[in-house]
Amino acid sequence: MRVTREYPAYRRPVYARNVVATSQPLASQAGLRMLLQGGNAADAAVATAIALTVVEPTSNGIGSDAFAILWDGQALHGLNASGRSPAGWTADRYAHLTEMPRRGWDAVTVPGAVSAWVEVSRRFGRLPFAKLFEPAVSYARDGYPVTPIIGTSWARAAEVLHDQPGFAEAFMPVPGIGQVFRAPAMADTLERIAETGGEAFYRGDLAEKIVAFSDQCGGVMSREDLASHQADWVGTVSGTFCGHEVHEIPPNGQGISALMALGMLDTLGDLKDIDPDDPASLHLQVEAMKVAFADLHHHVADIDHMQVTPAQLLDRDYLRQRAGLIDRGRAGNFEYGTPGPGGTVLLTAADADGMMVSFIQSNYMGFGSGVVVPGTGISLQNRGCGFRTAPGHPNSVGPRKRPFHTIIPAFATKGGEPVMAFGMMGGPMQAQGHLQLALRVLMHGQSPQSASDAPRWQVMDDGTLAVEAAVGAEKIAALRAFGHRVTVEEGNANQSFGGAQLALKRDGFYETGSDHRKDGCAVGF
Repeated sequence: MRVTREYPAYRRPVYARNVVATSQPLASQAGLRMLLQGGNAADAAVATAIALTVVEPTSNGIGSDAFAILWDGQALHGLNASGRSPAGWTADRYAHLTEMPRRGWDAVTVPGAVSAWVEVSRRFGRLPFAKLFEPAVSYARDGYPVTPIIGTSWARAAEVLHDQPGFAEAFMPVPGIGQVFRAPAMADTLERIAETGGEAFYRGDLAEKIVAFSDQCGGVMSREDLASHQADWVGTVSGTFCGHEVHEIPPNGQGISALMALGMLDTLGDLKDIDPDDPASLHLQVEAMKVAFADLHHHVADIDHMQVTPAQLLDRDYLRQRAGLIDRGRAGNFEYGTPGPGGTVLLTAADADGMMVSFIQSNYMGFGSGVVVPGTGISLQNRGCGFRTAPGHPNSVGPRKRPFHTIIPAFATKGGEPVMAFGMMGGPMQAQGHLQLALRVLMHGQSPQSASDAPRWQVMDDGTLAVEAAVGAEKIAALRAFGHRVTVEEGNANQSFGGAQLALKRDGFYETGSDHRKDGCAVGF
């Protein structure tokens, strides 16, 4: 039976046969315009993603990476458009460092988002590729008013990044909230990408500008690095949870950890009898995530360099064994296991013909590396900092490798039929958010908006458990009694708890939810 519950928020679900949901209202409208002009969900997703590079530059840009999971009406497809490291990224280049740089050219891997737009449009879109750029080009050239959360993040990022190469020219002075911001150089760049089908970015004049600026700043990004990039249709990895199949993109992403944690919870058997907000349930969710993270950070990397396979990590017996480490009455610390042989934007779009898309793209940390190629508006991600500098690890830095990635789209099916396109932006929060959303919607029947509105928890790198204040004092005290080291986040700090977007398939329409922690919305007709 469906659970009806409302949490403190200001959103209501959107019900429609054609929907788009994301973190910025103008971007949602860009996708809706494509649907109204005869496009499908693939067209809407790509147009929304392109528009987001303009209207939410704090979280993504033309130099982002991207992933997508798409149901075409009959089958599920997974796209990995994350870029690989430059050929010049040898271990010796980073041997003097204990951790990877977070800013500058030595954090920039080949950007993959443009290739994702090309691939999704080429394989599944109806509309001409160039049409998908029209809303974004208009926003960039004519200007758009900066929304509150994005404006606040912009000001905070500029304090750190103002001296990064090209940043001030493109993104300073910082616009105030409600102030119109124009980006004519970005408009020109998007038009070049549109008219060349992405070729200008990887093999043409834009590629030449990227490489020339890298050379000028001491980077090693080459023309061959850009020209050799390709997005890969990789399918999905999946796990069983509460009678559903939950799907993620295979490694190099962290999505497999959400599947592992959900698989462990599924083996416990009785979790559906416990309210999802009960401290006993929250404790088990947190512990399963901690066990999964122990494996994630030891084993997961570019899939071509991993020493275990996704199938081994998702093996049901292995997950049952890992779940056996969880103490129902006490928080634990977990080491990785050994299986036996065997600042981001997230959007969802779905159409009346049954196509559903979960699409994510990101610069990683805010504006990413802080590097912006002069005269182009191309802000570059800092995904290279996902590597490790220590030799011998599957995720050690090296040439032409994909780094460990945090951005992950998600999808749920039941008996091979589509149920929900969903996901959450927010770095390490994403896998944890996937678990919380899946548990609330698929196990407990909450609506997408209610599941998004519900207060969240997050296991931090130092092992502490961060929770939103809305969890409530009584439940926080109970979690501390389990032995969790709980910190409580209030006010604007809740931005660290991610931003969810969900589209749940109903009988002839979709029910959508859009996170109140972001500026965006769900729209439809």
